[in-house]
Amino acid sequence: MSAVSKQLDELVHQIAQQKIGTAGSSRKYQSDPRLAQLKSSGSELWIDTGDLELAQSVWKTELTALTTNNTLANQVVQSGVMDQVIKETIHELKEVALSPEELVMEVGFVINCRIALRLVAEFRVKVSVELHPSISRDLPRTLDYGRRYFKVCPEYFTVKVPLTPEGYLSARQLRKEGIPVNFTLGFSARQNYLAARLSNPNFVNVFLGRLNAVVADNALGSGAGIGEKVTLATQNELLKVRQKFPAIQTRLIAASIRNGEQVACLAGVDVQTIPPKAMQEFQESGQPVEQIRSNLNAEIEVGVDVDHLWGSKVASLWVVKDGFIKFVDDLVGRDSLDQMSGEDLVRLAEDQGVNLFHRFSQADLRKIQGHGKIPKLSEWPESVGLDDLMTHSALQSFTKDQDALDERIRSFLS
Repeated sequence: MSAVSKQLDELVHQIAQQKIGTAGSSRKYQSDPRLAQLKSSGSELWIDTGDLELAQSVWKTELTALTTNNTLANQVVQSGVMDQVIKETIHELKEVALSPEELVMEVGFVINCRIALRLVAEFRVKVSVELHPSISRDLPRTLDYGRRYFKVCPEYFTVKVPLTPEGYLSARQLRKEGIPVNFTLGFSARQNYLAARLSNPNFVNVFLGRLNAVVADNALGSGAGIGEKVTLATQNELLKVRQKFPAIQTRLIAASIRNGEQVACLAGVDVQTIPPKAMQEFQESGQPVEQIRSNLNAEIEVGVDVDHLWGSKVASLWVVKDGFIKFVDDLVGRDSLDQMSGEDLVRLAEDQGVNLFHRFSQADLRKIQGHGKIPKLSEWPESVGLDDLMTHSALQSFTKDQDALDERIRSFLS
């Protein structure tokens, strides 16, 4: 790190930090019997929001962590809650030689830290903080910002690293340094199998709600049960990995939950990160409490036409094939693994015929962002893996929200 960048890092670190005290909130939160029963099934329960006031309104003693992301952070920023932080940070950094884009990046870092620290101060639980999506393919900067987030609050911050070639490798390095990692934007059992074996993050994810939506929105079937089936299949693959490789203890997060029925269906999954609305639906459901039990061995009926090209790709999301396991075995056994770049990982997958990483052009990425969270499958070639396409769609949707957040910061620069 150069002298200038070290100076910047130290200054921003001082700004981003916030005393959180030792006492925690004076509020008294209650238990919920339905959440208690869900927790007894084996699921750790998190809440999915960056909004402190909203979190306070739904918090129960069974909840043990929170997750934020670029979309949730943008919602907080657009409310105006962080405007004073933005002004103060810009003022504090006015003597540092930064380009406008570098300044926006640093202010954004401070904002994310402050949003998360507000939650930590109230609930005294782990909070997952998301990296800026512009560095998702930049291994050195992912490592840099991952370390910087952890340095701000090592007791409570978990760093969310996006599922990209560079993400796999940076998560591996961060974990070697003892930094907790939530490896996010996963959509298949095979993606998360590779993540566990290669990177050993604390957590991986299946964004299950978006999987149901991509089937329904592309007229491949009703979409019912798709995300749930992928999530349960991934959980069982991870259980096998943890048994076979005791040093690997990666846990699964069921993410992008859309309703209370999914919460009940996924009882027994390692972690559920639940939006407040879905949690309320679950709490108010008519299902008898005693019927809430682990569904890890449940057979899930799915609404998809597997005879359709993309329908068959959907069916592959919950399978980890022997050939893919062989590819992972070869990869993790390489002496050169810790010297690999993201491009090296992409090329190795291509050489072994594994369509894990499609080479999307900038025009492709713009098209993906234009489609929103759910891609139009008919516009993509057969060579694209559905899980990879869904990961890029999620990353681009986060990019759109991050752009809105960054624009709010820029409005204060003048």
